[in-house]
Amino acid sequence: MGLELYLDLLSQPCRAVYIFAKKNNIPFEFKHVELFKDSILGRKMPGGNNPGHSHEGQQYREEFGKVNILKKVPALKDGVFTLAESTAILLYLSRKYNTPDHWYPSDTQKRARVDEYLSWHHTNIRSNAGKALWIKVLIPLFTGQTLPPEKLQEVMDELAISLKQFEEKFLQDKPFIVGSEISLADLMAIVELMQPIGVGCDIFEDRPKLSEWRNRVEEAVGKELFQEAHELILNIKELSNIQIDPQLKEHLAPVLRKMMK
Repeated sequence: MGLELYLDLLSQPCRAVYIFAKKNNIPFEFKHVELFKDSILGRKMPGGNNPGHSHEGQQYREEFGKVNILKKVPALKDGVFTLAESTAILLYLSRKYNTPDHWYPSDTQKRARVDEYLSWHHTNIRSNAGKALWIKVLIPLFTGQTLPPEKLQEVMDELAISLKQFEEKFLQDKPFIVGSEISLADLMAIVELMQPIGVGCDIFEDRPKLSEWRNRVEEAVGKELFQEAHELILNIKELSNIQIDPQLKEHLAPVLRKMMK
């Protein structure tokens, strides 16, 4: 049995894993786990392949629970070995497939810089960047209610603080977070920061340092692969065409109520 990656490219961490595996020519089977059950009509996997009825199931199905009891993507299965959490998966792939050193440097201090960013990332960039999608698209889709503009502005103000810290602390005047080459830190950051772009919140506008960094990351990854990975999020308006499973609505209701306060 070969390597299987369970992904939905609407998810930021899934995009990081997908880009990393494809960029490094790691052979894997794409197992499509659609986060929104009975999802978009005509929605396709990267490369134009239609996933059909996604027989591997969505994240709450019993068969996926055997791969990841946490019922989240991304998830990895390598023979009988399974692994959850995007950072753990990226590090596993980098070690097993001996990917180029710049992704997770062997130099102790450079590796520490990657670790430092990844530790900060979850409660700052990741915590804030994805909220715009929920406010502008997902909460209206799941509840039929539109949130006031003030709520979006509050989220964007919080994200602006994180972006300022990102530029001043992590990017500084370097081409990439660790120095002259792209690393896992840059990859995890960029996939999060593309999330608000998909709903029309251009966080790169009026931030020339951040915009130049984005361009360098795209070039390092390869523009074609970058666009392929972000095709779904950049066409997020298609979500209005889906029918949401009632059980999924019930599962997310507490989260949505909290976000609407």
